[in-house]
Amino acid sequence: MLAECCANISGTIRHSLFVAISHVRFIVIGVSSRDPTVLEQHGRSARTEIQYHFKEEALIKDIHFGSVRSKRGPTRRLAAAASLAIAATAVLTGPAAAAPVSDNANSAADCAGKSVPASKISIQMFSYAGWTRQVGTEAVLAELSEIGYQNVEPFGGTYEGRTAAEFADLLGEYGLKAPASHGSTNEAQFDATIAYTKTVGQKYMGSGGSASPGISTLEDTLATAEALNRLGEKSKKSGTGKIFAYNHQGEFTTQYADPQTGEIKSAWEILVENTDPRYVTFQLDVLWAADAGVDVVSLIEEHGDRIELLHIKDGFLNGNARAIPTDVGEGEIDWAPILDAAQGSVNYYVVERDGAPATREFAEDSFNFLTCYSY
Repeated sequence: MLAECCANISGTIRHSLFVAISHVRFIVIGVSSRDPTVLEQHGRSARTEIQYHFKEEALIKDIHFGSVRSKRGPTRRLAAAASLAIAATAVLTGPAAAAPVSDNANSAADCAGKSVPASKISIQMFSYAGWTRQVGTEAVLAELSEIGYQNVEPFGGTYEGRTAAEFADLLGEYGLKAPASHGSTNEAQFDATIAYTKTVGQKYMGSGGSASPGISTLEDTLATAEALNRLGEKSKKSGTGKIFAYNHQGEFTTQYADPQTGEIKSAWEILVENTDPRYVTFQLDVLWAADAGVDVVSLIEEHGDRIELLHIKDGFLNGNARAIPTDVGEGEIDWAPILDAAQGSVNYYVVERDGAPATREFAEDSFNFLTCYSY
C-alpha cells in the first residue's frame, strides 16, 4: 500500500511521506460523562433519558422514556487507506488542505460541486456551547464563516441576550443564515417565538425535542402530535415555515400498540402518522436513531417525504451504553447510503457533536467531509 501511495512522488517528498506515515498514531477519544456541557444535555439513566436545552431564556427539560437497547456488534471498520491519505495530504499541501477521513474522500481540488453543497450544510451551535462560553458567539461565528459555513442552527445560549434584530445583524456580518434553531415550543409563548424567528429569517421552527406533553404514554404521544399540528399551522401561516420534531433515542425505543391494529410502533412513527405534513416535518438525528437500533437508510427511504432536516452526527456505537460522538466521517456511521437516500427530500444537513472540543477542528473536519464525500 505504501509503495502504491508513493509511486508518483519525488524522492525528497517520498522520503518525508514515509517518515510522516511511520509516526502516525491512531487515538480514539471518548467523551467524559463528567463533562458539564455533555451532562446538561444528556441524562445518566439508560431507561430514562433526560435532555436539557437552553430555550430562549428558560431551561427546558425534555424527558424521553425508552427501553434498554440490545447489544450490537463491534465497530465495523477503520479506514487505513484513508489515514494514509491524510498523512500524504499533510506532507504535500499542509494543514489548510486536510482531507476528510473516508475511503471515498477526494483531494481538495476535486471537492467543488460534489456531494453536499455548502448552501445546504449547517451546524448546531450546541456543539460549541463550551467554546462559546469561553470566547463568545461572535468569535465562534467568525471561525465558522472562515471555514465556509453559510448556515448555523442556534440554541438559546447562542443569542447571549441579543434581540432578534441584533442577532440577525451579527449573522449578516459573517455571511451566515439561520434556517432553523432549537428554540421553545411552549404554546403559551409561541407568538413571541415566531416573532423572534421571523426577524432572524428562519424557515423552520422547532426545539431539541418535540412539543408537550411528550411521549411518556400513548395518550401523551397523540396529544403531542396534536400540539405539533397546532404549532406548525400557526408557524406556517405566519410566514415562517413548518415546525420540526427532533429525536433522541427515546422516540424510537419507546413503543406502543396501535389501538386499531395491535401493531407495535415507535413513538416516532406515531408522531409521523398523526401529524399534518403541510405543517410538521422531522429533523432526524442520525447517530441517536442508529444508537436506538434503527436502520436509518430504510427509515429515510420509507419516510423521506417527512424528513426535511438531518442532524449529521457521527460516532461509535457502544453496546448498551450511549454512543460516543466523533467528528463527522470519523465514526462508524456508513454515510454513503444515508446521503444517497436523503437526496431530493432533505433541505439542510446539520452537523453536530455533543461536547465538541473548543477548537475549529470538529467544524472544519465535518464540513470538509460533507463537501468532499463521493457517494
